[in-house]
Amino acid sequence: MTQLIDGFQRKIDYLRLSVTDRCDFRCVYCMSENPTFLPKSHVLSLEELSWIAQAFTELGVKKIRLTGGEPLVRTDCDKLVKLLKQLPGLEELSMTTNGSRLSKLAQPLFENGLNRLNISLDTLNPDVFAQLTRNGKLDRVIAGIDAAIAAGFHNIKINAVILRGQNDHEVLDLVEFCRQRQLDIAFIEEMPIGYMDERQRKRHCSSDEVRRIIETRYPLIASTKRTGGPSRYVKMADSSIRIGFISPHSHDFCHECNRVRVTVEGQLLLCLGNENSIDLKAIVREFPADIERLKRAITDGMQHKPQSHDFNIDNGTQILRFMNATGG
Repeated sequence: MTQLIDGFQRKIDYLRLSVTDRCDFRCVYCMSENPTFLPKSHVLSLEELSWIAQAFTELGVKKIRLTGGEPLVRTDCDKLVKLLKQLPGLEELSMTTNGSRLSKLAQPLFENGLNRLNISLDTLNPDVFAQLTRNGKLDRVIAGIDAAIAAGFHNIKINAVILRGQNDHEVLDLVEFCRQRQLDIAFIEEMPIGYMDERQRKRHCSSDEVRRIIETRYPLIASTKRTGGPSRYVKMADSSIRIGFISPHSHDFCHECNRVRVTVEGQLLLCLGNENSIDLKAIVREFPADIERLKRAITDGMQHKPQSHDFNIDNGTQILRFMNATGG
């Protein structure tokens, strides 16, 4: 089988596939307060998403994560899960979600073959939650997490973006929440995606700071387990859950990057921290039955994948597209 190898001899076997730029939240680190969303004609159809995913699996991709925006605002997302699970060679199909619609959709997603869920949860305080999401309801998300557990999902992971002066005092509360429900958790450094002003730069909280907070209560033990993503995991002696740190600023992971992203507009993003991309939608729509042409474009594009990103909160380096338009 053909394998995707970039110009630095990294094997690419992980695709993050965005299904929508829309979301029912307006998280402060993900989008502007009054976002502009894509017109429907710019958005890949279910069949186009599946076709692109097939090209990647035929090129050796073994893991696909569905992202957004919020993927579950797209009403046909469970149908996409069912289509993708039929792709030969795909070993894991996962999803990143804000959890707000899982009370209704966790069971059908599980039954259609979704393997894993990453659920965003930055705070356990309803008022802080409303502030960070600009309109979200914490109780809906917690109900969604419990629905996912009840549906049969294992290895659920909570994603938490920690911001200085806003939710950094809740690090231990989030760890306790996950210990009680046997959920893994990953603490994520905020990424400079979209416009960042000086106030936003000052809220940056590093993985090392988060780790020191946790170690005031729990000594942490290194874990050798990996999930194929950027998290670096540790364990606690008295719990089976893992704590991960995603550290694009303080401890970058570019040397072993194995993933690319496709936006809901069909742009193949070769690095989260760079603007270079390849228009797969144009190929899919002009040559809708020519998967070999699509695969050639993907393979050729790997040679443009940069060696590393350039995230630096102290200078003017910024990616001006917001995360909801990028895919998580």
